[in-house]
Amino acid sequence: MLISTASSLSAAPPPVERVSGLAQPDFIELHHENPGAVRAELVAGLLAPQAFTSPKYLYDGLGSRLFEAITELPEYYPTRTEAGIFKAHADAMAQRLPAGATLVDLGAGNCAKAAGLFAAFNPARYVAVDISTGFLRRSLGALQAQYPQLPMLGVCMDFSSSLSLPPDAGAGRRVLFYPGSSIGNFTPDEALVFLRQARAACEGGGLLIGVDLLKERALLEAAYDDALGVTAAFNRNLLLHLNRLAGSDFSLPDWRHVAFFNEAASRIEMHLEAVRAVVVGWPGGERHFAAGERIHTENSYKWHQRDFARLLLDAGFSSTQAWTDDRGWFAVFWAGA
Repeated sequence: MLISTASSLSAAPPPVERVSGLAQPDFIELHHENPGAVRAELVAGLLAPQAFTSPKYLYDGLGSRLFEAITELPEYYPTRTEAGIFKAHADAMAQRLPAGATLVDLGAGNCAKAAGLFAAFNPARYVAVDISTGFLRRSLGALQAQYPQLPMLGVCMDFSSSLSLPPDAGAGRRVLFYPGSSIGNFTPDEALVFLRQARAACEGGGLLIGVDLLKERALLEAAYDDALGVTAAFNRNLLLHLNRLAGSDFSLPDWRHVAFFNEAASRIEMHLEAVRAVVVGWPGGERHFAAGERIHTENSYKWHQRDFARLLLDAGFSSTQAWTDDRGWFAVFWAGA
């Protein structure tokens, strides 16, 4: 699943502001939501032969809280498995990081994962990158109070289509930190493009990235279709978000959550499926959905460890190392630039 806190997608962001001072982080705002462009993007997806939406729209305020609940479910192994890898191997990872590096946290959310590694990594500066301005400001402000001597910068930007960090995001060597298996939301071709951009952004440093590994179908499908129905609520909440953003009139009882492992593509797919024939309208248009027709809401690709290591080298990284859990369910890769 995409790890994000994109609650700002449903509201206009505040104006650009840089705040500095004792024990206060600086901020750079590069993401300015264009409501008209968002509506056009969503309508284009809904009218496509196979209707779809970007997974970033799963994360309004409620969606972000529902995802936090998902990470605590017994079926959802990625979060706790990755946390166990960091706990067991943080010191070994720290040995690969260049001294005095800036830690750039992509999709920082509440900044908790990176903060848990400060003691081992000892960064010279921390840069938190996220699409959600308000959430990032609150999270980084609270974190700065805990670490007043560590310079911090918040960068509000959407790097899902282009990773172009501002010059202020770390002088000298950068270590990009991208945990949580969010790379799985990219197709393999998209992942290669993203990783090449990451390589260009961390010259002389490197990338520390979490990757969900291929495993038994039953384990994968349960993680995205839990018995309690929290993931179903997370997926169906997307429709309420679309109603606000696009002015559509989706009705929740008309749709059900579907998740399955597509073995040929090596990915989990999440969909919303019409339980009956329904017409969904929005200002200036509509679409008829037949019973059983679906809206594709998310992919989560699963990787063989050797294939992802090869992808990192294809992206231009000079070396790789991976740490896994005992069951081989998840990996954290270091890629030197």
